[in-house]
Amino acid sequence: MNYVEIKVATWNINSVRLRADLAVKFLREHQPDVLCLQETKCPQGQFPSSAFTQAGYEHIAERGQAGYHGVAIVSRIPFTGMHSRDFCNKGDARHISVRLEGDCPLSVHSFYVPAGGDEPDPAINDKFAHKLSFLEEMNGWLSKPAVSKMAPVVITGDLNIAPHENDVWSHKKLLKVVSHTPVETELLGKLQADGGWVDAVRQHISTDEKLYTWWSYRARDWSAADKGRRLDHIWLDQKSAAACTGAKVIRDARGWERPSDHAPVIAALAL
Repeated sequence: MNYVEIKVATWNINSVRLRADLAVKFLREHQPDVLCLQETKCPQGQFPSSAFTQAGYEHIAERGQAGYHGVAIVSRIPFTGMHSRDFCNKGDARHISVRLEGDCPLSVHSFYVPAGGDEPDPAINDKFAHKLSFLEEMNGWLSKPAVSKMAPVVITGDLNIAPHENDVWSHKKLLKVVSHTPVETELLGKLQADGGWVDAVRQHISTDEKLYTWWSYRARDWSAADKGRRLDHIWLDQKSAAACTGAKVIRDARGWERPSDHAPVIAALAL
């Protein structure tokens, strides 16, 4: 049987126009077939497409808005079926998906889940209430047969939740901090379980190991302090999970010049 390897990556780029050169550096060094971006902070129609096409990624889907949010997918493989869903009727650019053409018609989603603000109480913090509502709607939509049975499927993005105690630098100290509170991790766990999604990174890297994808800009030496959180994820349906040959976090990218505060994540599939 002949297999085709497809590498899918995700990265909260924190302004694609500011860091297009870093995105291209990543693409050239790691050669993913598909890169899902979040927090592009780029109005629709102003995506720096030429930088990506010159690097060999000629197929681009974007959903942008001025100032903040924004998602995109760039690919070496042609795609069809571009779709974007407006979660919570906010008009925010937080989701986009495509279906790759060819022998492996993989459906790829890029999500940017709301961060949720500072206070983990939906009664007094509208941003946190929005985050919880977004996750609940995301679960209901991804569980629908039209989406869940569209195998193989890859869910990527900055989900803004570090679910496991070893996905944060201190489980005890962050239990009341947005991104690691029980209400968030339980909602994310339900979303994962209801859809039968497999966490690609933790499929290959044990939960016994501390692992992060985000480190605050506030740290004088982010790497030495190493107070990170694993907020960026690649989830696979059962078919894709069985075909996943590896997954990793590209930690070094956090140390590049003028970096995003997030590091890219890559998963390889032999389909």
